Amino acid sequence: MPNAQCPMPNSQSYIVEISCKSEYALLAMLELAVRYQQGEPLQIRQIASMQNIPDRYLEQVLAALRRGGLIRSQRGAKGGYFLAREPWQITLLEVIGCIEGWDLEGKNGQENPHTIETALVRDVWQEARQAFQSVLQNQTLQDLCDRRNTRLRSDFMYYI
Repeated sequence: MPNAQCPMPNSQSYIVEISCKSEYALLAMLELAVRYQQGEPLQIRQIASMQNIPDRYLEQVLAALRRGGLIRSQRGAKGGYFLAREPWQITLLEVIGCIEGWDLEGKNGQENPHTIETALVRDVWQEARQAFQSVLQNQTLQDLCDRRNTRLRSDFMYYI
């Protein structure tokens, strides 16, 4: 029986991708962070319109973020959503973890692997997971705001 080989990924394929739900959460949180200093809430329809996110889907995302303590809501005609903390105090790992239901401490793989090879593969994946978490833990909503502003300035300068 011939060995089945896994196809090699091309430059366009990825093993790990961000889910739509997490991407929408980050986009919504970015909008809230950009307007944080103004102190005025944003309504779902405003966020959805600015980021081209379906309203109904955004409702679910914002509900999860509120349950996770990352945003708060205000009822009434002038109501909407605010960040629960300052943008530099909220990491991207917190946002994605809240949406995906991750245990931010991670699993330590307590099971004993059956082979040395299994142990080696698990070790490498553990290192990859730690690197992934480290990048997201070291980036905040403020960092996204700063990157956005830099990108807007460079795009503006390019088109002058």
